[in-house]
Amino acid sequence: MTSVEFSNLIQHERQTLKNYALTLTRNIEDANDLVQETMLKAFSYRNKFAVGTNLKGWLYIIMKNSFINNYRKLSRRKIVIDTSDNGFLLDNASEVAYNAGERAFLKSDIDQAIRELPDDLRITFSMNMEGYKYHEIAEELDIPIGTVKTRIFVAKRKLRNRLHTHGKNYGLKEG
Repeated sequence: MTSVEFSNLIQHERQTLKNYALTLTRNIEDANDLVQETMLKAFSYRNKFAVGTNLKGWLYIIMKNSFINNYRKLSRRKIVIDTSDNGFLLDNASEVAYNAGERAFLKSDIDQAIRELPDDLRITFSMNMEGYKYHEIAEELDIPIGTVKTRIFVAKRKLRNRLHTHGKNYGLKEG
C-alpha cells in the first residue's frame, strides 16, 4: 500500500477518532491534538499495519496508548526536585492532603451544622444525602416535590454560609 493510499484510509477515520478522543479527553482542543498525534503516529508506523486487519481498531489502540502516555507525563510533571542540600521531592499538585484528625474536626463541624438546621430542612436534606430521590422524599414526607427541592436548596445555602470558613481554608471557591 502506498503512502497516499494509507493516508486516504486514515483520513476516512478522522471523525470517529475525534469522537473517541472527546470521550477520553472531554475537551475539544485536547481531542484535536490527540487525533493529530494519533494520525501522525499511524502514518509514521504505517509499515507495521497489516493490510486486511482492522484499521479502526489499530488507530484506537494508538490513540488510547498516546492518551495514557500523555496522562503519565502530566502526572510526573507535578513532582519538583529540590536541589538544595536536603534534596526533597515536593509534590506540586493542587490537592492538599489533610490528616485524619483534621478531617474528624471538619466532619464534626459539618455534622453539627446539619443538626442545627430546622427540622423540616434537616430531615429533607438528610434524606437527600442518604440517596433518596426527590419524588421518594415527597412521598415519604407527604409534601409536594417543589417543597422538597426548595428545602434542599435552602438547607444547602444555610450550610454553605455556616461552613464558609472551612471552604476558604480548603481552597474552595464561592459559588
